[in-house]
Amino acid sequence: MNLLALETSTEWCSVALWLDGQVLAREILAGQSHSERLLPMVDGLLDDGGIGVEALQAIAFGCGPGSFTGLRIACGVAQGLAFPRELPVVGVSTLLAIAEASAGAHVVSCLDARIGEVYCAVYQREQGEWRCAHEPLLCKPDEVPLVEGEGWIGVGSGFAVHGDALATRFNGRLGAVRSDLHPSAREIALLGARMHAQGLAVRPEEARPLYLRDRVALTVAERERLRAARSKDVPGGRA
Repeated sequence: MNLLALETSTEWCSVALWLDGQVLAREILAGQSHSERLLPMVDGLLDDGGIGVEALQAIAFGCGPGSFTGLRIACGVAQGLAFPRELPVVGVSTLLAIAEASAGAHVVSCLDARIGEVYCAVYQREQGEWRCAHEPLLCKPDEVPLVEGEGWIGVGSGFAVHGDALATRFNGRLGAVRSDLHPSAREIALLGARMHAQGLAVRPEEARPLYLRDRVALTVAERERLRAARSKDVPGGRA
């Protein structure tokens, strides 16, 4: 099977091809330029793989959580490529993608959601398959789901931004932290191919991003409260 994977949920922009088990990938730090970069990257990757769009059998995309704009871009491009060709589409969790990238078996995935919050989920790998021990949610760092036992791996940008709060929350249960891991199309392709084989693909018009937040900005009063709260944790009272 030939599957194209797209991932634009963070400042990184990546594409990947699953070609009957072989994976080709491209990735750049795009900042805010995903909409200009994504389709040229797809064209270049298809050239790398020696195939055209007509040779694809499915398309996968990072469905979220993540940047509102980024999720819409990946979903929209996936639908746009799939719809005229009647290709199935697979939405893959970005939190599951960074768990896959960790190569661990007990993983807490945590992405920075800005404005003092994180996107978080808990996964366990059993006999080669992932089980979601806690579904993705949006919460404060000191409200993330607790885990039992030790040796968990913490992954994602949430640990880079809120490392101290999360370390306190997990209280010694983390054996390692990989805050450098981010959602990538390579893992979206691996998981998407697996999910497609399990019958979890949908029609293009049914593909949807996973939004966990109803709004993306704070009010002026909320920003002031957040700034005041941060200043309490900084020596000298400066945020």
